[in-house]
Amino acid sequence: MQSFGKKLREQREVKKISQNKLAKLIEAHHSAIGKYERDEVRPSIDVVVKIADVLDTTVGYLLGETNDADAFQDPIMLKRLNDINELPQKERDALLLTIDAFLRDFKTKKAYA
Repeated sequence: MQSFGKKLREQREVKKISQNKLAKLIEAHHSAIGKYERDEVRPSIDVVVKIADVLDTTVGYLLGETNDADAFQDPIMLKRLNDINELPQKERDALLLTIDAFLRDFKTKKAYA
């Protein structure tokens, strides 16, 4: 798994933003970005939120919770997930079983294609 610093640098370079520019955009000192990227210093969660916003990614990606830099960027999908989370447990379990079956079938078809 990549560290926060490596993911930060990777996303910053993908967006073609310099360390100085990123520092200005999140209202931080330019040397802080280098320290974050070298994993010498860990930013506060507030700073991580600002960085994720500027780099058009998610906090979850930067912190290693997901490998997809664009996960949950789709507002429609995020709303659906929030709606699912509000379902009673029994209905949520039934829906998740259906989703799991669909994903299993999709992956099987993809593997044999």
